[in-house]
Amino acid sequence: QVYLVESGGGSVQAGGSLRLSCAASGYPYSSYCMAWFRQAPGKERERVAVISGDGGTSYAEFVKGRFTFSKDNAKYFLYLQMNSLKPEDTAMYYCAGTASYRGGCPCPGGPSVSGSFYEYWGQGTQVTVSS
Repeated sequence: QVYLVESGGGSVQAGGSLRLSCAASGYPYSSYCMAWFRQAPGKERERVAVISGDGGTSYAEFVKGRFTFSKDNAKYFLYLQMNSLKPEDTAMYYCAGTASYRGGCPCPGGPSVSGSFYEYWGQGTQVTVSS
């Protein structure tokens, strides 16, 4: 059974920071593409960041320079460090993974931008940024 469990969300003021965590188990996630998505009320789900099996990353333009995606394979965790948060970052954040693709994902575009690229999803963690 594959589990992806997010934590670390909360409410912060604009300019603040949060670190989201994703605990992964049930498959060798560290060898495959993993991503963070977010979805705000009334908006479509969008990919925030992606990391490949060999650690390559790609970020959406709207978070580039502010968010950092990393993984600790020894502890079975993935992290999304979010700095300089803005009210428009308010959304439910989801951890997603695939057991089909090891690479080819850390690109600004392409199939890995779509949620359908990933078989596994967490339940999400809410991030609220106030002005």
